Amino acid sequence: MMLPDLQSSLLCDDVRQERNGKFMLIGLFDAIHTERFPSTFAKLCLVTRWCSGDGQFIQRSRIIHPDQKTVLVEGKDVQINLPSPEAAATSVEVFINVAFPKPGTYWVEILLEGDLKIRYPLRVNQLQQRRPPDKAPGA
Repeated sequence: MMLPDLQSSLLCDDVRQERNGKFMLIGLFDAIHTERFPSTFAKLCLVTRWCSGDGQFIQRSRIIHPDQKTVLVEGKDVQINLPSPEAAATSVEVFINVAFPKPGTYWVEILLEGDLKIRYPLRVNQLQQRRPPDKAPGA
């Protein structure tokens, strides 16, 4: 058994897989912008790709609150199968109805066999609500 390398981890709105096996990622992002809190997102997709390993492994993903301790949402165990060091494995996790209670920097974590492999920020920003333009005098 040879532990794999994490080639990539990306958040996006949706993922499609073509008949030839290629993945199409739709709406990549590194920040979320919303006017109201709490704010619930119907769907967040987390795509990870592993390579240069050999064996079967368990991946676990989670999003951590800005306090860097509390888990906001955690995925289920995902089995990663790499039959040889030349193989690659792509996993897609879908998180449904993720509720962000407040603005701040949340953290995406990817673990393999319980060990943290990557941790990166997900900024959740509050947009200023747009006010309707004032009517011109005499209008």
